[in-house]
Order: sequence, then C-alpha cells, then structure tokens
Amino acid sequence: MKRILKPVAYILAAIYFLVDAVFMAVTGPISRWIGRHFEFKRLRAWIRSLPPYPSLALFSIPVIILEPIKPVAAYLAATGQVLSGAATLLVGELLKLVLVERLFHLTRDKLMRIPAFAWAHGKFAEVRAWLRATEAWRVVRAFSRTARDYVARARAWLVGSFSKLVTSRD
Repeated sequence: MKRILKPVAYILAAIYFLVDAVFMAVTGPISRWIGRHFEFKRLRAWIRSLPPYPSLALFSIPVIILEPIKPVAAYLAATGQVLSGAATLLVGELLKLVLVERLFHLTRDKLMRIPAFAWAHGKFAEVRAWLRATEAWRVVRAFSRTARDYVARARAWLVGSFSKLVTSRD
C-alpha cells in the first residue's frame, strides 16, 4: 500500500505546488504593483495602528470570505461550467493571496507578538522548508522555470511580431 500511495502523494504534491507556484508568481508582482500605485495612506496607517489581535482578525477576513470560492468553483466545474469554475477559482485565489500577502506585510510584526500565531508561522516555515527540500519540489520548480522561460520567449516573440506589424502599417 505504501508503494502505491507514495507516487500518488508525490504527484498530488507536485500538482499542488505547481499551482501554488503559479499563483504566487502572479500574486507577488500584483501585490507589489498595488503597493506602489495605490497609496491608501490613511488605510495603511490605520491597519498598522491596530493592536495584535485586531490585526489577526483583519488578516483572517480575506481567508474567511474567499475560501468558500473553491467549493463554488468546483460546483461550477462539476455542473459543466468549466470555464466559469476556472475563472471563479482563478479570481478568488488571486484576490485572496494578494489581500493576505498585503495584510501580512503590513501586520507581520504585530502578528508575531501573538504566541500561537508565531508558533504556527514557525511550523509553517519548517514544513515549507522541508517541502522545498523534497525531490518533487525540485522537479516542479525546474518545470516551473522552464514554463516561465517559455512564456517569456513567446511573449517577446508576440511583442516583436506586433511591433513589426504596427511599424509596417505606418
């Protein structure tokens, strides 16, 4: 049984981390762009002024509101609305990850003052480090880099082709 489950676990882990890497690769730049272009100085100051436990409550809101998007997306896909389900999952996950990342960035110091949160974050970091040391993670990362390079080359080719098309019309 263990010999059967081990490859299945690796495949599921690879799929999960590939999807996670894709989402994180997208949400990081979006989150930084939002941070640069939308000041929200008063909102940012208010968030930073919160004590630790209200910061935790605020940090939890996007997860609580947007986590039910996954079953909704699964329902849509199961009822034959695959594109709607995929779009719902994509938008919901991106929105959740961007909001959580921004809020964590603003409240990290306060959240780390909560012993249970600091402990959970430490365990999360340990598990993440362990997962990144696995062979499955290395394979997925290599595949992710290859896919990212392919997309960058295709994008450059499209931009170059479009530029040639525009200049040839002038």
